[in-house]
Amino acid sequence: MFTDSHCHLNRLDLTKYDGQLSGAIAAMKAANVTRAMAIMCDFAEYDEIANIVKTYGDETLNLGMSVGIHPCEDISVLQSATVERLIETADANHVWAIGETGLDYYWSTDNKKAQQDSLARHIHASQRLKKPLVIHMRDTKEDTIDILKAEGAEHGIIHCFTEDWETAKRALDLGFYISFSGIVSFKSAQNIKDAAKNMPRDRILIETDSPYLAPVPKRGRPNEPAYVPYVASCIAEMYGCSSEEVGALTAKNFENLLAQYH
Repeated sequence: MFTDSHCHLNRLDLTKYDGQLSGAIAAMKAANVTRAMAIMCDFAEYDEIANIVKTYGDETLNLGMSVGIHPCEDISVLQSATVERLIETADANHVWAIGETGLDYYWSTDNKKAQQDSLARHIHASQRLKKPLVIHMRDTKEDTIDILKAEGAEHGIIHCFTEDWETAKRALDLGFYISFSGIVSFKSAQNIKDAAKNMPRDRILIETDSPYLAPVPKRGRPNEPAYVPYVASCIAEMYGCSSEEVGALTAKNFENLLAQYH
């Protein structure tokens, strides 16, 4: 069984499924994906994602979602994520986590303060609701770790990890889990491979971040949650075990993450 800890089910490329999400869901089940967390990036997405989770989640595919505002959203959208609104929106049982929040200076640094303030509010909502954070960190490792530490964040996921082992250790010291995507398979990703190899086995997760990235051997193919076993196979090669063993390990880790406050 495989858990995709981070996917955008409402944004998938459904061309090969004749535009039907049911086709992508069937492909997930065929690939033995038994759980996935659908990630929200804007309040405008909430109803659509919640409907997907409620419609397609069943005894063979456990679906949940996150609630949060992506750091690359406009300043006005970032500011809309008040602690109160986050708590009100994320209080339902089908909401497993708070995010995708975090910092991203790759695209722009004009809104750094708004991103940082938004991240702090997400942390406070997480603390109040006792639900884990989903953290986006791109070209911002120092500021992200500093804010997480300063605000007392201690429960969540650093998603799509692309930093080095030293950064991973700092996040682990705060109590976070580290999630690896298909980027770990890239030839240029030695620092990410080193981090994955050094990871405590009880703190590693896997994800597709679909429809983004390219986690399959043949580049250019649209990404989807059904490809999370490929990410597991990349980790398995490093660990000297089977992809099924990595799938079971990371599934258990995800369960532990969600149960941490319960």
